Amino acid sequence: MADVAVVGSGPNGLAAAVILARAGLAVEVYEAQPTAGGGCRTGELTLPGYRHDLCAGAHPMALASPFFRAFDLAAHGVEVLTPEVSYAHPLDGGRAGLAWRDLDRTVAGLGRDGAAWRGLFEPLVRNWPAVVDLAMSDLRRPPADLATAVRFGLRLLEQGSPLWDKRFEDEVAPALLTGVAAHAITPPRALPAMGAGLLLGTLAHAGGWVLPRGGSQAIPNALIAELERLGGKVYTGHRVDSLAEFASARAVVLDTSPAELLRIGGDRLPHRYARQLGRVHYGGAVCKVDFALSGPVPWRVRDCARAGTLHLVGTRAEAVAAERTVAAGRHADRPYVLAIQPGVVDDSRAPAGGHTFYTYAHVPNGSTRDISDQVVAQVQRFAPGFCDLIVAKHVWTAAELPAHNANYFGGDISGGAMNLRQTALRPVARWNPYATPVSGVYLCSSSTPPGPGVHGMNGLHAARHVLRREFGIRRDPLELLESGQRRSGR
Repeated sequence: MADVAVVGSGPNGLAAAVILARAGLAVEVYEAQPTAGGGCRTGELTLPGYRHDLCAGAHPMALASPFFRAFDLAAHGVEVLTPEVSYAHPLDGGRAGLAWRDLDRTVAGLGRDGAAWRGLFEPLVRNWPAVVDLAMSDLRRPPADLATAVRFGLRLLEQGSPLWDKRFEDEVAPALLTGVAAHAITPPRALPAMGAGLLLGTLAHAGGWVLPRGGSQAIPNALIAELERLGGKVYTGHRVDSLAEFASARAVVLDTSPAELLRIGGDRLPHRYARQLGRVHYGGAVCKVDFALSGPVPWRVRDCARAGTLHLVGTRAEAVAAERTVAAGRHADRPYVLAIQPGVVDDSRAPAGGHTFYTYAHVPNGSTRDISDQVVAQVQRFAPGFCDLIVAKHVWTAAELPAHNANYFGGDISGGAMNLRQTALRPVARWNPYATPVSGVYLCSSSTPPGPGVHGMNGLHAARHVLRREFGIRRDPLELLESGQRRSGR
């Protein structure tokens, strides 16, 4: 019988499971979908042989998060591939901002705004582990590196305020920064969005945004293999409907949205806590459109072909307008489109000569609209001839996404809106956001700090509390991971 039951097999649930198993506990993971991995799955969505990532495609945190640094994906058989250009942001007129892994090369390409870009990012890139530790904390304890925290905070206040245009003179650099901030699916000048932009922008130059060979599925597969080596079990196709299923377990860890916690917890949740969970605001959503292509995307700016990820929306003003439209509950005529072209570094994603092309566009929560025509238009805008390469496409509207991952409430892939309150107080206002009022029941999803992303840190923070409160084990989770690596000879 399991000591701990984990509900949900996304990266956070699996991170918690591996840590708890490393501590010597019997762990079982339950997943409703037929395949484990949550937001890190890969499948043939369009045609046989074309492997598409179902949600997360590029992974800025795969080499950077404290959890993955300790776990060591490469040691567990995951081959991570790093494009020369972490992300690109094309503009009309044959211009583009290119965030090369090499900061100097990025600066050189930004012309008169190059020095301003260096001033913004160089101090953060130089101390990137401290930036990551700050951003990936549980947001409940003071930063270990106060100087880096101050540098990050000052830049956040500048770029998250009306001062954000003062640093730059041209259009390219501000568009480049705004595009990466829009990952938060909220107006880009909001502090949480700009915090995400500064973090992801730093990692673009500190090590790059990696793509696992064969698809994102490689990451959960490695975690599952380690969990099973430690004696843990993963059950797929098992939808959990009640906490009563785990009456004999000493702890239950839920890698679920607040809405799913409400459903599973039922009347065991205190009324006040349940009411708070019911008030969680879910934010902007995505319409996911995948393409099978007969060749590489013909970008007007040639170096865009070296980028793993691209942000397709135009100028800073266009990005702000598009995101504000979505935040107001309407569809943008020219939406923000995030695109990933894994074939830049990974020839295993499609048959010889073919390419997979991953996109999602920001839409209002719960949208039933297929906006693939607008997505195609945005790509065609910066890559004339793209239409001629499309062999097949696959669309999931925002309203359809929860059927494939119940955590994506209304198509919100962030686990709740990334506004200021819900970034600091995820999912509700509690000192310990991971422990629920139900004894032995914990939450570890992206709806807890530090928020969304494939980094495993929500699971790590939750596991720390489970170990201490339920089992009296006070060893640091990172120490457990690192010692496990040494014992296994990796």
